[in-house]
Amino acid sequence: MKKSKVEIKPHADNGFFAPGSVTRKVWGYPTTPLMGIIRAVVIEEFDPNLVASVHQTGANYDRLDTRYARTVQYFAAVAFADSATVAKMADVLVKIHSKSIGIEPVSGNKYDANDPDSQLWILITGWHSVLTAYEMFGPGKLTEAEENEFWADCAIAAEFQTCDPLKVPRNAEEVRAYFDSWEPRLASSLSTHQMINQLLNGVTAVLAPHKALHIRLLSPIINFVMRKATIATLPRHMRELANVRQGRFTDLWITVLARLLMAAASRSLFIQRWVLGMVAPRTLAIIEPHWQGLEPLSPEILTPAQARERYGYPKPADAHLELRARQHHRVFDEHLPPSDEGLIESQPVLGTLG
Repeated sequence: MKKSKVEIKPHADNGFFAPGSVTRKVWGYPTTPLMGIIRAVVIEEFDPNLVASVHQTGANYDRLDTRYARTVQYFAAVAFADSATVAKMADVLVKIHSKSIGIEPVSGNKYDANDPDSQLWILITGWHSVLTAYEMFGPGKLTEAEENEFWADCAIAAEFQTCDPLKVPRNAEEVRAYFDSWEPRLASSLSTHQMINQLLNGVTAVLAPHKALHIRLLSPIINFVMRKATIATLPRHMRELANVRQGRFTDLWITVLARLLMAAASRSLFIQRWVLGMVAPRTLAIIEPHWQGLEPLSPEILTPAQARERYGYPKPADAHLELRARQHHRVFDEHLPPSDEGLIESQPVLGTLG
């Protein structure tokens, strides 16, 4: 088997989830960096505040490849990296989101990407989408006990964002209730349609920087399959909001095809490395120790509170309040664009912005 070109070192510890946990099983399946994350970022756009935030930064149009890679990298780190890495990323994430503030043009209300409700929406859509892709295109349904464990782990992950972990649903019924409560708040506009179309065709944008001829040739084919498969995971009311059309027969054949492709990928680390190397190369160093069964330097599994105490970070909700206040003053009082301070400081942790 071809070895990864990334220098692989064992993690310092087990981070926050055990090697055999259901979280690592689901997040480590090849559906995650493909249909799972694409579905997550598509559904996020039904929150008008998040749409306004993304349009304000322009990131999904100017550097979708970088933004997508960073999203995959962060979520993979929470599941697989050591405690120090995750704690640092979580702290930097608050700084990054401090820039995403402004006025939502339809309602005229202020939006803030660090808002706890927005962060909870991002978290739940991410974990739910990755689980949906795993069950639809992967090994199949989790048991009830496994699903409850998965959502208990999601509450642990919530402690690395500004949301309240107590508001995380803990079972399938509570997850359905959460999405039901959001349904009246979901919104659609021309901007939403434009953004979702950009994301559903994201494979083309993500692979565009690659110069290899075979990747350029494969790009439209991969994009076609990923777009159809992602749409197949969306409930009908979300398809209507997104202004996307896809018949039941297409849902059926693309599901069968995607299952076959993901089953083949799950048996080949070469394929998984190739895919991840294209869409989120910095994530390889995070997940390779898991793939290779490398024991961490310490067998510890920490809680988020233990990690914050050990490394000296506040809770995300209480982090960088001065920076966030300065950004609010610039945007809402001085009517200036927010500073790029958080983005600049994120580059040593998450990689360059491209």
